[in-house]
Amino acid sequence: MTARVFVLYFAKSAELAGVKEEEIVVPTSISSQDLWRRLVEQHPRLSVLQGQAVLAVRQQYVDIDDQLVTLGDGDEVAVVPPLSGG
Repeated sequence: MTARVFVLYFAKSAELAGVKEEEIVVPTSISSQDLWRRLVEQHPRLSVLQGQAVLAVRQQYVDIDDQLVTLGDGDEVAVVPPLSGG
């Protein structure tokens, strides 16, 4: 089973991906690590954020690891790069 989800890219991730948002089709049950891998396959330049970025699924932060996430049509996934500033 698959779901159409909206991926939002913020700050450095948008710059690296070359888009601010897009719609992708993914399995309804997927690990956050596999979801990240799919995004990097589509936008290889995102790989520089490996180990630094986090995902937010339906506005809840999710570590990029073996954590299983369940997605449905229209869900929102955000790629949040590390924040800096002062």
